[in-house]
Amino acid sequence: MRNIRLIIEYDGTGFNGWQTQERTSAQAHPIPQGYGAGKGTSKRVKTIQGEIEKAGKKLLGNKISLTGASRTDSGVHAKAQAANFRTDSNLPLYNIKNGLNSLLPRTISIVSAEEAALNFHSRFDSKSKLYKYTIVSRKSRSPLLEKHAAYFSYDLNISAMRKACRYLLGKKDFRSFQTSDKKEKDSIRTVKKIEIVSRPPLVEIYVQADGFLYNMVRNIAGTLMEIGRGRFKPETVKEILEKKHRPSAGQTAPAKGLCLERVFY
Repeated sequence: MRNIRLIIEYDGTGFNGWQTQERTSAQAHPIPQGYGAGKGTSKRVKTIQGEIEKAGKKLLGNKISLTGASRTDSGVHAKAQAANFRTDSNLPLYNIKNGLNSLLPRTISIVSAEEAALNFHSRFDSKSKLYKYTIVSRKSRSPLLEKHAAYFSYDLNISAMRKACRYLLGKKDFRSFQTSDKKEKDSIRTVKKIEIVSRPPLVEIYVQADGFLYNMVRNIAGTLMEIGRGRFKPETVKEILEKKHRPSAGQTAPAKGLCLERVFY
């Protein structure tokens, strides 16, 4: 038995996130009430994990079960998603990497494949993850960046945004930055790094933490954008954290601006 670790790059546009899932045909194409829709039939939703598992089965002859370090949402991208799967195949790593790439859509690429210890787990063994959120801050939209950055027509005060970031560093309760309908038992996370890089018209927000709540980075980005345009003061972030109430923070920024940059082990 072998445990293969992959580093994967993908454009999340058009995918229903990372994790394999199923839905019924009734959910996919709702039928008006009173027409006897029934429960419908099961239909696989297009996901990153699903596409790689499908390619793995063709390549190796057996179904593989892929474990990802981060369950990125619909429309979210990755520069270096980490994942692993077990196999009895003796196929060389070079052939696994190239074979998978030959079967995958061009929006997904296996950057590397290597042997890992049998007990290695991409998700549970990770020490921290680094995400980048990209904003196009100018008066006109950018067609070239439409799929990979959030458009924001307001001028952003980068200095105010950087000042606000100081309140997010360290071990804190990030309940206010967790999506309201996704409650986790423990909302304590440690933000190790948060940095804003300005390359007009692009503004990039980098957040590294030991773990993330659902939509945590997108909610942080949305709040920092409100601070940048002057709707919130930088010190408001401290009050938002103390309230532990999602509506007190800014809006959730669009998924397309988010990218998983690296997983640390």
